Amino acid sequence: MLLTGCQKYEPKPLDLPGHRDAWLARTPGDEPVRAFAEQLAEPVIPAGFDPADGLTLPEAEIVALVFNPDLRLARLRAGAASATAEHAGGWDDPRLSIDVLRITESVSSPWIVTPGLAFTIPISGRLKAEKQHADAALRAELTRVAEEEWAVRRMVRQSWLRWSAAVLRAERTEALVASIESLVVSADRLVDAGEIARPEAGLFTIELAMQRQALLRYRGDASEAAQHLRALLGLSPDAPLTLIPSLAFEVTDAEDPHAAAEQRNLTLVRLREEYEVAEKSLYREIRKQYPDLTIGPLYESDQGQSRIGFLGAIPLPILNANRQGIAEARAARDFAQAAFETEYERIIGALAAARVRLNTLEQRREAMESEVVPLVDRQLADAEDLLQLGEGSSLVLLESLTRVGQTQMSLIDARLGESLAMTRLAELTGPEAPLTFEPTPQTTAQDAPETAAPADEVTP
Repeated sequence: MLLTGCQKYEPKPLDLPGHRDAWLARTPGDEPVRAFAEQLAEPVIPAGFDPADGLTLPEAEIVALVFNPDLRLARLRAGAASATAEHAGGWDDPRLSIDVLRITESVSSPWIVTPGLAFTIPISGRLKAEKQHADAALRAELTRVAEEEWAVRRMVRQSWLRWSAAVLRAERTEALVASIESLVVSADRLVDAGEIARPEAGLFTIELAMQRQALLRYRGDASEAAQHLRALLGLSPDAPLTLIPSLAFEVTDAEDPHAAAEQRNLTLVRLREEYEVAEKSLYREIRKQYPDLTIGPLYESDQGQSRIGFLGAIPLPILNANRQGIAEARAARDFAQAAFETEYERIIGALAAARVRLNTLEQRREAMESEVVPLVDRQLADAEDLLQLGEGSSLVLLESLTRVGQTQMSLIDARLGESLAMTRLAELTGPEAPLTFEPTPQTTAQDAPETAAPADEVTP
């Protein structure tokens, strides 16, 4: 009867085929993603969540929060901490004991039976300290989950920006290739007419071959970056997905970046929670040195005579007194304090460096847009006008085209660097409102949809 409250073991074997089918069936428009998007405020997704017309960067962050595999593991680890906090601070189970002795001499009743039931009364406050420690550990673990969610969002942003840059490089190079192809045709006609030398026309063919090689490289970079994005989003390599490239990323400047980082940086928040865990751990070890009382009824049957009594015991903390545990907890608290303080110093220094880098990249991009781009555009227009008038050289036009291509690539790199610097600044400052996804049964492999919705376009 006493064992009926015990839980039973139930095996749960791995189901790779079931998980594989559910993973392959995932799409950005699945119900868990839509349900999570509906909980968010308007500024997070201004136009609402609708992946059917293509996935934007803010929408991709939502998908990653739901399906990212690393976040799934982080939430499961937090589930273990939650179970610990839920059941911490419980009383010890009572102990049922029985002593059976037999008198060796010949007596009418040779058996001495002494059963006892002992209860531990936690007068030391140890159980309360254990409960506080478990609650603090749970808060720290939940903060760690939020920190990992923020890190995943940062990785999605960086991967998205790099993929967008690769796509834009491929588009610009494709346009340049088309322009050079028309020049190659014109150069061949001029060679046949004897107006230019064949070696001069050969330069057009060489430049065309080089740009075609660059185009293949940029397309490969875009395809590889797209697959990396799929992995971050928790989607299969062949899941129907349309991505909308964008190199724009804006970060809201805080009035006091240092104060904002102190309050919002999730690494500092986690280390602050871990210091609280160390405090509660020391308090728990301190309470362990105080004794708990053990009491209970006692019954004895001796030579046919029954006796009823009382059992009481209390340890005396005069030899051990949990000195080792207290010393270790004090050292752990000192380490937690140093970890918080040194991380604060690192973050404030990194924040200043990120701000300087962002300002430099902004100035570089603005100078390129205001000075270099107009000069190159004017050079290309002048070369085209002179060539039409028969007063210019085709090589000048070719050089002007390549300069345009180089300038476009440099401008893409400048915008990419500026946006990446903004993501770094946002990472150090911390989110204004953390987006925390709470898993539901619909996100498990068994409950995932069996078929994926078709898509009009698949971006490699």
